[in-house]
Amino acid sequence: MTVTAVTTDERALAELQRDHGPALLGFLLGLTYGDRQRAEDLAQETLLRAWQHPEAFEAPYTSMRPWLFTVGRRLAIDARRSRLARPAEIGDSALDGAPDPSDPTESAVAALDVRAAVRELSPEHRAVLVRIYFDGLSVQEAAAELGIPAGTVKSRSHYALRALGRGLPGYSPARTAVARTGR
Repeated sequence: MTVTAVTTDERALAELQRDHGPALLGFLLGLTYGDRQRAEDLAQETLLRAWQHPEAFEAPYTSMRPWLFTVGRRLAIDARRSRLARPAEIGDSALDGAPDPSDPTESAVAALDVRAAVRELSPEHRAVLVRIYFDGLSVQEAAAELGIPAGTVKSRSHYALRALGRGLPGYSPARTAVARTGR
C-alpha cells in the first residue's frame, strides 16, 4: 500500500512538472533576471516543496499553477534576501588589479593624493578632519579643542569627507564614516 502511495505521488509530481514546469521556469527566469541556473534551482526547490506537501494536491484548486508560482516567488525572494545579507563574492582576478599594500611606492602616492586633497579643503573642514582622523580624537574631544559644538564637528566632518570623495578617485566617504563611528 505504501508503494502505491509513493508511485501515485511520483506520478502526480511528474504530471505537475510536465503541465506547469515550463511556465514555472519562465516565471522564475523573470524573477532572477534571466539567470537560468538560479531559476532552475528555484524550480526544483518549488517542486520539492510540492512533493513535501501532498495536501497541496488535495486543495480545492482548479490548477496548481498559482500555488507553484506563489511558492516559487517566495523562494526567489528568500534567496535574494539571503544573497544580499552576505558580502559579495569576488574572484582571485579582482585582487590582481589591487595595489600591493606592502609596496612603499603605492603608499607614498596615496599619501600625496590625500595631502593634496586635504589642502583643497576650507580651513574649518581641514581642522576637523585633522583632529578626528589624523590625531585620532573623538567628536567630543575635537569639539572641545576647536571650541565648537559636537554637531558642528560632525557636520564639518561629513561635508569634508564628501569633498575629499570628489577629489580622490575610488574613495568612499560612507565606508570611512561607518568605520570611524563603528556603526
